[in-house]
Amino acid sequence: MLMQGEGQGAPAPMTDSFGRIVDYVRIALTEACNLRCTYCLREGAGEDAPSGGKLDKAELETIMRVLGGVGVRKIRFTGGEPLLRRELPELVAFAKRSAGIRNVKLTTNGVLLERRIRELLDAGLDGVNLSLDTLDAGRFSTITRREGFDKVRRALDLLLGMPEFPVKLNVLMLRGINQDELPAFVELTRESGITVRFMELQPFDDHQIWRTGRFMGAEMIREHLMRAFPGIEPATGTDTEHYSFRVPGYRGSVAIIPAYSRNFCSSCSRLRITADGRLVSCLYRDGSIPLRPLLAGESAEAELARTIAEAVRLKPQDGLKSRGGNSVQSMSQIGG
Repeated sequence: MLMQGEGQGAPAPMTDSFGRIVDYVRIALTEACNLRCTYCLREGAGEDAPSGGKLDKAELETIMRVLGGVGVRKIRFTGGEPLLRRELPELVAFAKRSAGIRNVKLTTNGVLLERRIRELLDAGLDGVNLSLDTLDAGRFSTITRREGFDKVRRALDLLLGMPEFPVKLNVLMLRGINQDELPAFVELTRESGITVRFMELQPFDDHQIWRTGRFMGAEMIREHLMRAFPGIEPATGTDTEHYSFRVPGYRGSVAIIPAYSRNFCSSCSRLRITADGRLVSCLYRDGSIPLRPLLAGESAEAELARTIAEAVRLKPQDGLKSRGGNSVQSMSQIGG
């Protein structure tokens, strides 16, 4: 179902059966990652083995052109690690040229970001979410089971030095592992407009640490934050940033994302496309729609548009309540 037109030349955004606007798509460019974080991928996980192979550049461009035409406003490239795709700057530039798409962002672990940031900015990238769970090199190696902290830290410092460029730092909080670093992360907001987002663990950890007692809930994160910064003040954040704060005198902000303990279904505005081209309308519901078979026909774009609209129409009102079990093992499979 489409909303009434919202302006000259711009496709109206889609709405689902419950009146939610759906205008945001996360596109996983690969399941491969150059890290092996203990809350995401097992050490022995395959490097990149989606069932049908990765979508190629032409297939991705067709899908993005159709997404813009059905009212999608925002695209976020994810993975695995999206910077492993050499064509990423070209894909960013294509998305920025696509009618209807206004905002193109990237989520990355930052290992390859320093050497590629210039070409991404030249392509028109609108913002970066950098995932980094520790500011200590030794602890980084323990969490990620890889080296590379220096590269990520240089990428972070580069982003901190770009005051007009939107940057969010995603920090997954793990009890007994990195909770003591919370004040140091907040200090990054003193001189920079960055948003530091403390996040809960989700049970898509490739059967690694979910049951080990490392989960740190939003309320516990909030208590640690209040103890460390008793004068911190509420601020305005996005729908997923359930708690948002600003330390008086600091330029940036802090948020807490209760990714597991709070249900965000009522404000869900997104779809996901996996690396092998499956359309996922709900993170918590089994089932996906393969898009690749639709790309070969003469009426490919019309079929894609109809399929995407139908997926939006069928989005559940509350995925957590309606799910009958979910086969997703790792967030790398569905692009975060």
